[in-house]
Amino acid sequence: MKSKLLPLTMGGFGLGMTEFVIMGILPDVANTLHVTIPSAGHLISAYALGVVFGAPLLVALASKIPPKRTLVGLMVLFVIGNALSVFAPGYELMLLTRFISGLPHGAFFGVGAVVAARLADPGKEAQAVSIMFAGLTIANIIGVPLGTYIGHNFSWRITFAIIVVVGILAVLSLKHWLPEIPASKESSLKREVKVFTRAEPWLIFVISILGNGGFFAWFSYIAPLFTEVAGFSSNAVTWLMVIAGVGMAVGNLIGGRLADKFSPLKATCWLLLMMAAALISIIFTAEYKGATLLMTFITGAIAFSMASPVQMLMIHAAKGSEMLAASVSQCGFNLGNAIGAYLGGVPIAAGLGFTSPEWVGAALVIGAFLFSLAIVGTNRGKATKPAPAVMS
Repeated sequence: MKSKLLPLTMGGFGLGMTEFVIMGILPDVANTLHVTIPSAGHLISAYALGVVFGAPLLVALASKIPPKRTLVGLMVLFVIGNALSVFAPGYELMLLTRFISGLPHGAFFGVGAVVAARLADPGKEAQAVSIMFAGLTIANIIGVPLGTYIGHNFSWRITFAIIVVVGILAVLSLKHWLPEIPASKESSLKREVKVFTRAEPWLIFVISILGNGGFFAWFSYIAPLFTEVAGFSSNAVTWLMVIAGVGMAVGNLIGGRLADKFSPLKATCWLLLMMAAALISIIFTAEYKGATLLMTFITGAIAFSMASPVQMLMIHAAKGSEMLAASVSQCGFNLGNAIGAYLGGVPIAAGLGFTSPEWVGAALVIGAFLFSLAIVGTNRGKATKPAPAVMS
């Protein structure tokens, strides 16, 4: 089963690399395009905006196309967007190419999650989804540091050229190795959208936003936390980020196992509580280098352990519209990126220090936990609702 999922892992690697490497090469891109670093930061927002627009739109348009063909098409669009980034002559066109590159992101992970679950052995659906997300976490361990190094020392355009090569390899592997899965004959846009007339998918969507927002309130400002609070040198930031990436990879696999063993909802509830505790712990341990290393690994692990449970939670809540719903949850993750980074910066700007974003992050995660409790209450209400009488 795992070998069948490797094409999804390859696609996840490419998507993860292009999403996160821009943060490491931002000064180099800004210098080449003759803009300020804050202006170059809009390239991150352009990608996220592409994800939010592309995820529901592309999945809805491809509702009657076999999933394998959809995934191949999404990766072709990914290749085109990043190839255009290699040759973008100016800032405005680079903004456009980043938007195009983001369009297939959420749709790929949404459709890929449903495909992985269908290919999984019974009872191991969340673990199968975690194998796809493993590509994203491996990108943070290998692809992002490598791309950042090349961007600093040679050219950021070479970094994007490497991403294009990864995308082409993903297209070929999807085409030749991913099994065929028939499209749903009953699928239609009206039926797909109907799932969002129920409360539970919206609750899960909010959990995606707040949970990931809590993570990015911390992760967006991790570099100054390392250098200004823990006392690491700026040269050490790269390998410290690798520690976070390793934690993400380990946590992603653990999260899949937890969701399969207990249930996606139980796993989500407990992991959100653990995430809030980890963020608060960072506030009181950030001055100590050893504790900082440990908490960087643990927090990265807990954050990404929630990826598969939340995705499976959405798939279970959206029977008949799984691909659209799973893609929408990816929109939630990316909205969380933007909201967490923004809100995490507010207390720093107010002069409260580089540990203050963790309070914001913990508050967001606790909010996500409360919404998960609302789902628990909804499910209990369904379970205790008396069955209709049967006429004899």
